[in-house]
Amino acid sequence: MTADWNAGVYHQLSAPQQAWGQRVLARLPLDGDERVLDLGCGTGHLSAALAERLPGGRVVALDVSASMIETAAAWLRERAPNVQLVRASGAGLPFRAAFDVVFSAATFHWIPDHDRLFREIRAALRPGGRFEAQCGGGPNLARLLAHTHDLMRDPRYAAHFGRWTDPWMFADVNETIARLDAAGFRDVHADLEPAPTTMKDRATFVDFIACVCVRHHVDTLPVPLRRPFVESLADAAAADNPPFTLDYWRLNISARAAE
Repeated sequence: MTADWNAGVYHQLSAPQQAWGQRVLARLPLDGDERVLDLGCGTGHLSAALAERLPGGRVVALDVSASMIETAAAWLRERAPNVQLVRASGAGLPFRAAFDVVFSAATFHWIPDHDRLFREIRAALRPGGRFEAQCGGGPNLARLLAHTHDLMRDPRYAAHFGRWTDPWMFADVNETIARLDAAGFRDVHADLEPAPTTMKDRATFVDFIACVCVRHHVDTLPVPLRRPFVESLADAAAADNPPFTLDYWRLNISARAAE
């Protein structure tokens, strides 16, 4: 499961992720001189928003995707040129005791080992540093994924999914709190909130899920089968109530590194 993002398309379609991230930013008090890691920066929208709030601080924007880093670099060059971009995995951070804050939005569900992820974040934070994040969790996209798993068993596609493993991990509240405690955090809080997201029309739904939600499925298929696969998912979504609505659930995380 090594498919990289189509970062140019994601940059245009990621309004839901940006809106969720802005709400996470809104709950993060900043004095303006902190050093902040944006873990899973994507194409840089939220990195720029962070930089605006840190006139005396520093933003380091990190992503594992080469295409995301390339797109973010071009976009940030004129908007937030002081943001430092780093390509690395959240489960292998190249920092130790370097940040006052670690921030992340819509990323952690793509990192399967949350035990290691949280240990790495704790190590990257200075004692007492803050950790604010949100990702998919709990029953995230259960309806869409049920449609997808049904379609994967269709004779047209089944042979291509014989070695399939899901590329995400949607954690629940209790296991997240336990992991944070074990990783060395205090003042730990986690909760789940529904975030259903309705696309404006079928075409937008198709483009969005192909780029974001089922991009690994699409990449697994030979090119002639990719569009029919996504269009079949759109057919199923058209019959949902409401139609073309992604049943997102967001896992909110707040904690502080133990001193």
